[in-house]
Amino acid sequence: MKRLVNKLAEDIVEHGRGIERLFIFLFLSCAIMAPFVIVNYDLAEYLPETVQSEQGLQLMEKEFGYPGTARLMLEDVSLYQAKAVKKEIEELPHVDQVLWCDTASDVYMAENFIDYDDISDYYKDGCAVMDITFKEGDAQKVTHRTLDQIREIVGENAYIAGNAPQQQALQENLTREINLIMVLAVVMILAILTLSTTSWFEPILFLLVMGVAIVINSGTNILFPNISFVTKSVAAILQLAVSMDYSIFLLHTYLRKKMYMEDDKAAMKEAIRESINSILASGMTTIMGFLALAFMSFSIGFDMGLVLSKGIVISLITVLFLMPALILRCQSLIVKTTHRGLMPDFRRFSQGVYKMRHVIAVIVLIIAVPAYVAQGMNDFTYGTASVSGGPGTELYENEQVINEKFGRSNLMMAIVPNDNLLMEREFADQVEELEYVKSVTSLAQIVPEGVPESILPKSATGLLHTQDYTRILIQVRSKEESKLSFQASDEIQEIMREYYPQDAYLVGVTPTTQDIKATINADYSFVNFLSLAAVAVVVVLAFRSVVMPIVVLIPIELAIFINMAVPYLMGQKMIFMGYLVVSCVQLGATVDYSILLSNHYIANRETMDKKGAAVEAIRLSTPSILTSGLIVTTVGYMMSFICTIPAIADMGELIGRGALFSMVMVLSILPALLVYFDKAITGRFGNFKSLLKKRGRKNREDENAAGAKEAA
Repeated sequence: MKRLVNKLAEDIVEHGRGIERLFIFLFLSCAIMAPFVIVNYDLAEYLPETVQSEQGLQLMEKEFGYPGTARLMLEDVSLYQAKAVKKEIEELPHVDQVLWCDTASDVYMAENFIDYDDISDYYKDGCAVMDITFKEGDAQKVTHRTLDQIREIVGENAYIAGNAPQQQALQENLTREINLIMVLAVVMILAILTLSTTSWFEPILFLLVMGVAIVINSGTNILFPNISFVTKSVAAILQLAVSMDYSIFLLHTYLRKKMYMEDDKAAMKEAIRESINSILASGMTTIMGFLALAFMSFSIGFDMGLVLSKGIVISLITVLFLMPALILRCQSLIVKTTHRGLMPDFRRFSQGVYKMRHVIAVIVLIIAVPAYVAQGMNDFTYGTASVSGGPGTELYENEQVINEKFGRSNLMMAIVPNDNLLMEREFADQVEELEYVKSVTSLAQIVPEGVPESILPKSATGLLHTQDYTRILIQVRSKEESKLSFQASDEIQEIMREYYPQDAYLVGVTPTTQDIKATINADYSFVNFLSLAAVAVVVVLAFRSVVMPIVVLIPIELAIFINMAVPYLMGQKMIFMGYLVVSCVQLGATVDYSILLSNHYIANRETMDKKGAAVEAIRLSTPSILTSGLIVTTVGYMMSFICTIPAIADMGELIGRGALFSMVMVLSILPALLVYFDKAITGRFGNFKSLLKKRGRKNREDENAAGAKEAA
């Protein structure tokens, strides 16, 4: 292994120009490919094919297409004006149908004969509300162009809400907001790195290397059929925040070697040899945490897990191969822009933490149990509506105005065999009798009894009937995700099974949300256990001790519990997908803090007592932990404050707060744990203990040589 590392270091340094040319080619190629990566905005596509809503969606798409939906309210219109608008919208080529009060009854009669109470669900106080179904899906561009055409037709005195407008806003806002977050993140990271480095050029070098890695990761996503919008939102930002440690560690190791070695290339080879194991071990913990997501049944985890872990692998490769060449090329700039260190020594801080270790341990024990209980009592949302449309957006306000005037409307569609028109009418009538059902639209109800369907034009029947299947539209007075909507879905499906025991499906946002909820809940415990076990294995291999995973992971798990308990204590609802993902992300991204401090403690323990080793470990680790933690915290909260997409904003807040808690837990409770478990730790290293002695002796020799050079 040592021979392989030596050969690798030799080749990296000696072939620097060739490596630069290779990365320039990869960078340009991936920059060209990145815009062509297909982004998927439909969470329903990530459901297992075995669930009923996914089977129903596939069948409906095959038989009728996959319709998008929207809700439109017109203000200050008469019945006749509303009718004219409805007709104009229906004539748009990509509109399937428009449901309004004239769909099943005649409202165009003399004023004295109109019973406005009968049509109050669709028209009252000069306002008309219509439910629009499109021929294409919510996320399709033709649907979004049709929405723009509808806005031109209705003008300013109208409110549009629903799934299709939400998807349109999501796609339009996503790229703009990500770009803004990235620009601000780069500015904030530059500021943080300036405080923690000793050269004005170092932060630019770090960001240059990470920028190359991010572009390569983005471009290579073209290898996948598509990536989810959630993955697109967080991949580049997380890669930038999490991977920065690797380049910092390599550069600082090189600068330390350079203090006593005259030859730049020799110093770089030595830096690669010394740092490669630590960089790879640090990267592996993060990769394992992310890869655990790939085992989710709800396959958005597979999507995120592969893209995020691929990003870390690319970052590791870029740091180990490209960065040495760039450091050697920019050596003079690094030296010319050297400045005093701006961070304090942290000696008094480390002594204070050690002195308070027993108090800290008691406080953490008091907090741990309530935090664990509270994080398991959170109130969650699961569906697509909660992911894309949040308070403060125009669509959310439009929806509130419509709901206040007409109440809620939630479209579900029953896809049933087309083999009995009488049975279809009976089923539709029974569903329509349910108190929360606003309307039911089926061809059997519209066609008068005794009139054969065969004499009707295909353009009229094709919306609701095909040769083999019937589509029945059911409007429910409920939110798309609520106890009432879930109850409605269950009861409608129960009635459907009475009439159609086989080959019948209920589709829509609510049935899909129910299946997402069931799938994600089943994933939660397994994925969390898998990520924890995978990281623990990496820690065992890195430290060659069965005790160290316990010591290293306790602070991070405590930080996760506290992070997830905060929403419950604040009475906030959480999007469950973010809760599941962030547990793995926080573990993978911040366990490095524990590993770094533990490494310092073990190395110091060879020449110091427990107190000295702990104090020195805190002092040496604090600058790196603060730098990395502040970067992740800043980027996370920036996502939360800027992004109008609730799923991404919530995830950003969880990531930012989680990194902050991880920093606090590692720097406070971990030193105490290392001291408490000292006997078990130092007694279980075997051959690795002698390896640490050699490494410690080598580091002291380097420091002595550097000191002698400075004195000379």
